[in-house]
Amino acid sequence: MPIMTSLSPRSLSAPESGIVEVVNYARGREGVIPLWVGEGDLATPDFISRAAAAALVAGETFYTWQRGIPPLREALVRYYQRRFQKTLSPENFYVTGSGMQAIKLAIEAVTSPGDEVVLLTPAWPNFAAAAEISGARPVSVPLRFEHGKWQLDLDRLEATIGEKTRALFINTPSNPTGWTATRDDLKAILALARKYGLWIIADEIYALYHYAGGRAPSFLDIMDDDDRILFVNSFSKNWSMTGWRVGWIVAPPAMGQVLENLIQYSTSGVAQFMQRGAVVALDEGDTFVDENIAKAELSRDLLCDALIATNRVETLKPDGALYAFLKIDGVTDSRQAAIDIVDKTGVGLAPGTAFGEGGSLFMRACFLRDPAQVAEAAARLSRYILSR
Repeated sequence: MPIMTSLSPRSLSAPESGIVEVVNYARGREGVIPLWVGEGDLATPDFISRAAAAALVAGETFYTWQRGIPPLREALVRYYQRRFQKTLSPENFYVTGSGMQAIKLAIEAVTSPGDEVVLLTPAWPNFAAAAEISGARPVSVPLRFEHGKWQLDLDRLEATIGEKTRALFINTPSNPTGWTATRDDLKAILALARKYGLWIIADEIYALYHYAGGRAPSFLDIMDDDDRILFVNSFSKNWSMTGWRVGWIVAPPAMGQVLENLIQYSTSGVAQFMQRGAVVALDEGDTFVDENIAKAELSRDLLCDALIATNRVETLKPDGALYAFLKIDGVTDSRQAAIDIVDKTGVGLAPGTAFGEGGSLFMRACFLRDPAQVAEAAARLSRYILSR
């Protein structure tokens, strides 16, 4: 039997990332400004790396707590008190090997094969793929795009809920659109979850990147203790730790053993020396995070102002997250356009085809970079757009 035909249908159906496809196409080229993936241009700050290095040298290289080392779970308690004005217990926190693993484990915890998970699109593609690999079926509910702005269609969301629906995946502020749920939006979504007995998987990784001031509204602001909500998050964006692959889940303490078991049988826990760096990130990293947010806002304005000024791009400055999601006049195949743009301008964008229903005519640009570099990317893109 040929090797490929003997593999499981789930593994064979796992899609190639449309983002990574473009990255691989141009990886290593001189002069490319990489706005294609969701990370900034700064390495992890020294105060975090030094803490991890010291723990590594000290021999913290043994098996450790599957749920996360106690000092990290306690640091997460302090972080949520400070940033979310929410008092939680260490028993609410479970450290994972990345935000991606947090999402995968959350799906596995609340769905069975054949169940459906409803998500708002355009959306980061990894969630839908993770659901499919886990045996669940992702069901898309497109956000409305009107006059450059994305909006939730609550009636359409409710109409999509069926007998097999088990969870709603809500990412706000959103990757890639920047849509940011209002407090009223969250109340309405939570009311639907309560009405139909659904779980909410809340991806609030960009909660601090909220350009109206302060953090974005959170389900933590409105939920009751018995609401069925799992929060998935990551150290990647706030503290420039994308390569570390450390994340966390906020969950009801009653789920503790279930989540510990899922971690045990996937990674058996995150390296202890890496968790030491994460503790320092939480406790000492507020200034760094605030500087990252200020840089993102400045670069957002530079990029969006320049592209909107061409009168050939339909978008508004996003309310949150790290991305401009751009509809360029005349682009009907964003995958091919991403290839063409990197060839002709040296600017790497992610094609909207990677982000599911409603995204195919758009391009995504991550603006968490040096404002001077973003301004150069905007100039190159503007020339390209005006020459079409």
